[in-house]
Amino acid sequence: MASDLHMHTTFSDGTMTPEEIIALAREKKLRYIAITDHDTVEGITYLYEEGLYPTKGIGIIPGIEFSAENPNHEVHILGYNIDIYQRELNDRLNDVGEARWTRFAQIIEKLKTIGYPISETEVLQIAGDSRSISRSHIARVLVSKGFFPTVSEAYDTLLTRGKEAYVSHYRLSVEEVLRLIHNAGGISVLAHPKLIGDDSLVESLLRKGFDGIEAYYPKHSEEDTNRYLQLAEKHGLLVTGGSDFHGANNPRYPGDLGLFVIDDKIGEELYRPIKGHTYA
Repeated sequence: MASDLHMHTTFSDGTMTPEEIIALAREKKLRYIAITDHDTVEGITYLYEEGLYPTKGIGIIPGIEFSAENPNHEVHILGYNIDIYQRELNDRLNDVGEARWTRFAQIIEKLKTIGYPISETEVLQIAGDSRSISRSHIARVLVSKGFFPTVSEAYDTLLTRGKEAYVSHYRLSVEEVLRLIHNAGGISVLAHPKLIGDDSLVESLLRKGFDGIEAYYPKHSEEDTNRYLQLAEKHGLLVTGGSDFHGANNPRYPGDLGLFVIDDKIGEELYRPIKGHTYA
């Protein structure tokens, strides 16, 4: 058996519901999984309130993926084993969520101005249950209306930093994200460090109080992985990994759960069974 500690559901920018993710993980014989939606814990909250977390046969680790403030690079921070009902965490997530909605409306207006007439309603239909509206939802509408052949081309042409329809969004500082995760009883992990694009910045970030680094990631080469394993050892950090799966119908790699997995020992280190519940 194997594990995957980084995946997204329809509560952010994934294309599969939390129930579908669990069913697929069980089908693929994954032992531990972590749901890490962008800037929200609502997918985990939904599972808990529907009586689906904890669930028999698979260990679910409650998680989140924060986008943190940095003027030049995309910095993402994973939080594991957080208290999904912790008040301060939820208050700040509400602030981030409201800012995402404002940004979403601004991008739609920019697109209309430059000749891409899509509506908020169309994006919301694509987004479904998600309250964490993202550029990927907008890009998928642009593709569905025939403006671009792929989501990545829509991103590269219009929605990335410096392009015509780009709007920066409100992000918490790295320091605040770390504090929120730790105050909610969680473990903080620097996500996909290679994608940050600057290993000197990665080193600087790790000195701010991270608990771990995501060394195993689909876009890391063997050389990258070994370098981040060495950094983990140097700084005394946990090592994690995951596929960053966004759904079977999502154009991102990997296109299926189970194509990129990690050793169960990593999941075991993070998994905390709920009282009265065991993995089996």
